[in-house]
Amino acid sequence: MRLEWWKKGIRLAIFVRPEGVALAVIYALACWTARKLSLDQFYLPAGVRIAALLVCPPRLWPYLIMDEYAYFAQMRYPLVEKYGAAWAVSASVCLMPAVAMIMYLHRRLLAARVDVWLLSAAAISVLVVTFLNVILAEMLWPTPPPIPLVARAVRYALGDVLGVLTIAPIAMLWVCRSPGTAIDMTLFRPAICVLLIMLALGSSAALVDPERSELRTTLQLSMALPAIALTCMHGWRGAAVGVPLLNLILGLTTPAPTHLSFDQDTFFTQQIMILAGTALLVLGSRITHHYHQHRTGDIAKKMAINHVRSTHIASEMDLRERALSMRNLGDGLDQTLSQIAQVLEESGNPGLAKSLLRISVSNSRQFRGETSMVYPTSLEHVGLYLALQIGGINEAWNQTNRVADPRLVGDPCTFSMGLQLAAYRTLVEATSLLLKHEAGQIKIRARCGRMGGYRGMVASVALLDSGAHLSESTMKLAIERLTGRTLAYGGTVQCRSNRVRILLIEASAGSTGDTDVQSAA
Repeated sequence: MRLEWWKKGIRLAIFVRPEGVALAVIYALACWTARKLSLDQFYLPAGVRIAALLVCPPRLWPYLIMDEYAYFAQMRYPLVEKYGAAWAVSASVCLMPAVAMIMYLHRRLLAARVDVWLLSAAAISVLVVTFLNVILAEMLWPTPPPIPLVARAVRYALGDVLGVLTIAPIAMLWVCRSPGTAIDMTLFRPAICVLLIMLALGSSAALVDPERSELRTTLQLSMALPAIALTCMHGWRGAAVGVPLLNLILGLTTPAPTHLSFDQDTFFTQQIMILAGTALLVLGSRITHHYHQHRTGDIAKKMAINHVRSTHIASEMDLRERALSMRNLGDGLDQTLSQIAQVLEESGNPGLAKSLLRISVSNSRQFRGETSMVYPTSLEHVGLYLALQIGGINEAWNQTNRVADPRLVGDPCTFSMGLQLAAYRTLVEATSLLLKHEAGQIKIRARCGRMGGYRGMVASVALLDSGAHLSESTMKLAIERLTGRTLAYGGTVQCRSNRVRILLIEASAGSTGDTDVQSAA
């Protein structure tokens, strides 16, 4: 029974994916085209191999491997008589699986750091492929290659590196694109400009007299300047476009009649471009990394400000409800006292009734003033400036005989209710601090307006004596108590000489806190 399978055989089910077949055809065409455009010192199929492994998921890699076998078969079959079947088979079979294994081991780094992922995979793949090509040729060719081993290894390695740097970054850019986005127009237009500049420089270098190699080298090196500019503007994405364009135009403008030709001057330039391209990819990745860090911090800061603003608005809504409850309670007391006074007058005690009404009116006015200090309901109807001038806080300031009439400029009613409430609380708190901890008269100034694209308010609470100075303890208290509200509206608190300066900037329209206040009003 154990050997039954030996007699009946094993049934194998082969599942062929249509997308895999289509991928194989596309990969074959890409390899054939890249081979036609390549030189030993500029080998594009190495980049096509890594780019295909980058773009395709691992489940489709067997199609790529089988297609590369077919590609090598049609390309190296005519070379069997010259170099031997052992070399033709072994050199064709082992390259793609080796590179696929290297790429598979590096895929976990894709979400971490693009530069390390791509550069490490490219470097190891190039070293492995070059080692296999050189060693297999040295061991299996009937006659040793005419080029020395080290020179051949360096030429193959640099050619593969240029091929990888020409195609792989574009594939990585496609893999790392935003979901649902095919072309980023913010990068597309600068890339077209860079391409045109590089084409002009590359064409000029190709047309230079071969005897003037210095001028041609200068023009070729100048092609790196647009790539550097694109990297500085767009970080990793700019480098992923600029470096391939640079290497592609440099490779295509290399004077070579056949793919086995070798141009020594361009080879030296290519070595420089390899270092420059690698440096640009790393630089671009670092620029993008720090940009995202800064952007993340900025977003977190805005979220924190929105949370603080929402917290302040929620507390103001609680105070508003409390003030309305107190106001209703006061109205009920006034009505009750009026009824009592009416009963006293009807019962023959008009003097007692008038005295009760007089005390009731006085207490009612004080009670309403204290209620307005809990929450300035008048601010919702007449704005910040009038709320400061007619509310209970103005009476409290007048009773101290130390606060001059405020100097208020501009129209605060154009601002959101949240900002006006924050300004009201900040001015009241700053004035209370100076009244409690400093001597002398106090002046209040405020100005609403627009500056540099921002709308906001600048206010100051200062000692009337310009020669006086706030104490260190007062400055410290002012910054500690006032900064929270000002930060919630993108402002600052500064203490200088005899004044506390307050800046509040209008928040973006439609913020949660401001909508809550306006709907409650």
